[in-house]
Amino acid sequence: MRIFLADDHPMTVEGYCDALRKDPFGQSRPVFVKAYSCEEAYHRLLRTQGDQNVFDLAIIDNSMPPFVEQSILSGVDVAALIRLEQPQCRIIMITAHTEVIIVYDLAKKVRPDGLIIKNDVTPEKLQTAVAAVLSGGSYQSPLVRNCISEIWKKELMVEDYNRQILFYLAKGFKIKDLEETIYLTSSAIQKRISRMKKAFDVTDDTSLVKEAVRQGFI
Repeated sequence: MRIFLADDHPMTVEGYCDALRKDPFGQSRPVFVKAYSCEEAYHRLLRTQGDQNVFDLAIIDNSMPPFVEQSILSGVDVAALIRLEQPQCRIIMITAHTEVIIVYDLAKKVRPDGLIIKNDVTPEKLQTAVAAVLSGGSYQSPLVRNCISEIWKKELMVEDYNRQILFYLAKGFKIKDLEETIYLTSSAIQKRISRMKKAFDVTDDTSLVKEAVRQGFI
């Protein structure tokens, strides 16, 4: 198993190596290729030719010294280069940022197989993330999930129809009554309610209304 590691903190890179040398990953004898800047990452990636140099996994820090000459300005651009040169490589992005909009932007722009906020990283969680993405799944650390959930809720609540649905549910209206009130079919209303339940992590209409009120959306 070949793993590409890009982070401008050498101690962090060594920590990742140590975590992934432990079983069960140690049994696959991982080979690590390391880069500490966008420029190093660029040259390491372009140097790889032939099947023996294909990476199975890349773990990339979002914030690294840029390589302005090639317009590789952050880990986002390194990830884009990997997608271009080695589309089969699975990508885990790591960021120190905890701002909701930055984390959400990373998820939307890069669409990495794994996304982790550095404060969430432990050897055990890194192994869990790697196992998930190498098996074809995805992984988001707890802080990432919280950030994305917050944005998703805000995006849903920007829509007038969704706010109207919650407003009338709070007033005691039934779904069948809403069809004539807000001019959507019962099926369309139910789909919107299902999306909002998922965003607010609730299972019934009453809890949805309570959460929306508690969080100031209605």
